[in-house]
Amino acid sequence: MKKLINLLTISSLIILMMTSCSPLNKMKKHATDIKYNVEPKVLEANAGKVDLDLDVNIPAKYFNKNVVVEATPVLVYGDQEKAFETKVLQGEDVKENNTVVPYNSSKSVKYKGSIPYDKAMRVAKLEMRLKLRKGDKTVDVPAIKIADGVVSTSTLVINDPKVVIGADAFQRIIKETKAADIHYLINSSYVRWKEMKGADVKDLESFIKDVKKNDRQELKGVEIKAYASPDGKEDENAKLAGKRDVSAKKFLKKKMRKIEEFKVEEFFKSLVTPEDWDGFKKLMEESNIQDKEIILRVLSMYNDPEVREREIKNISSAFTAIAKEILPKLRRSQILVNINNIGLSNEEILTAVKNDINSLKVEELLYSATLMESASDKLMIYETAMKNFSQDWRGYNNAGLVKFNSKDYTAAKSLFEKAAALSQNNKVINNNLGAVELINGNVDKAKVFFGAAAGLGKALDYNNGIVAMKEGKYTEAVKYFGSCKTVNSALASILTDNTSEALRKLDEVKGEEAMVSYLRAVIGAKTSNKDLVIAGLKSAIEKDGSLKETASTDMVFAKYFSDADFKAIVK
Repeated sequence: MKKLINLLTISSLIILMMTSCSPLNKMKKHATDIKYNVEPKVLEANAGKVDLDLDVNIPAKYFNKNVVVEATPVLVYGDQEKAFETKVLQGEDVKENNTVVPYNSSKSVKYKGSIPYDKAMRVAKLEMRLKLRKGDKTVDVPAIKIADGVVSTSTLVINDPKVVIGADAFQRIIKETKAADIHYLINSSYVRWKEMKGADVKDLESFIKDVKKNDRQELKGVEIKAYASPDGKEDENAKLAGKRDVSAKKFLKKKMRKIEEFKVEEFFKSLVTPEDWDGFKKLMEESNIQDKEIILRVLSMYNDPEVREREIKNISSAFTAIAKEILPKLRRSQILVNINNIGLSNEEILTAVKNDINSLKVEELLYSATLMESASDKLMIYETAMKNFSQDWRGYNNAGLVKFNSKDYTAAKSLFEKAAALSQNNKVINNNLGAVELINGNVDKAKVFFGAAAGLGKALDYNNGIVAMKEGKYTEAVKYFGSCKTVNSALASILTDNTSEALRKLDEVKGEEAMVSYLRAVIGAKTSNKDLVIAGLKSAIEKDGSLKETASTDMVFAKYFSDADFKAIVK
């Protein structure tokens, strides 16, 4: 009996020794010899994901030739966890199709994976979990912590896309010009009777008199442009054109002698052109004169007026027609009367909105909304525009803008779509529809609309900057934001490690946004400036108490979690 007990004891010891020395247990025991290098050292959230870039170094003499290892990185946060994709490795003699790890030499294995980001992951740790398998036997290795996570600075992007108004074209002062021509005989500056009674001169006279009767029009001045045709000597043409300027002015002053403005010399402005080659070229292009292409070629080949004239006269077949059809039209003085048409003043427009809104023209009505302070008043005006000018897309678009700014995105989208039905491929409307999609989290749809709005300007660039931020393309976002001084622009600079530029932008952000101070604290953490961390967080939390919880779980401040000053702020 005693011998039997001894035999059983020895057998148990042998089995225990065999078990403790089995390949699975040996690999379990030495699992901590595996080295893990995670970049970055603390995981980060980007583009709505947590990416893992892991280098694993397995030492020589570790990986048994007949063992399979299932390696699973797991992010643990609170009472939750999320596993990355499992990587399977195998020893040299295993007949499976996995990455082979040799026994006699070390092996480096690269691993990349990602999981969706969840706000609860702000304070987390990354574990490596290994399951060892040999045949039908398995052993689980205790979890090995390999990194901390998750820095969520990128999630601080503010989703505040810009919508664009359909601009009015209202101008209180609209300039207008009325013209009349006086033609002369060759080498003459005498204003002939038939020119004095010409239709355009009579129309000009009536126009001036009507302006004087209209309280909403005013005379601003007269320009007289006197010309000579480009035949003859240049110095003589200069004198002739000057005389035509004098005769035209004298005629007009006499004609309008009862109007006070025409008695003032400063009311007139003169422009004398000795040889009107520009006019000559224009008339030639419009004519059917034989050899006109040759003549136009001469004008392009030579700049010297004498050479031009000589070469044109050499084309004898055409010159006769030129002398008859072209040159007489160039011997002229052009009288240009400039006036201002005066529209409604701001006060008059506001009175009309109050008392007789339907009397306003579309540009006046749209402009009146820019004079209003309240969103309800603006909306009332745009609703009137939709009713009175139902085919003008701007009323719908601008009403949509009011709804968007009041966070009624469903109504805004409906109005923008109505505007789009009236004006297809409109960049303003496409930008605004993209802004709605971005607010609703539909980044891909937003990108399509923003693409159709290409070239719109700064508002579109800003919106594209937000899209780039959400996609983790921070360098691209910096380019889109350009010189704009906003929280998002500063955040983009932080995420591209340009903290000095980020601080400069934050210094120029208008207003007292809490996030401006919070980002200062983030910069402080990144640059190991505790004073900036503490000052930034104090200011941010004073402006927005909800940032206390944000800071307390923000891994960018991890090294300050045990700091007394930090804890006093976020407690």
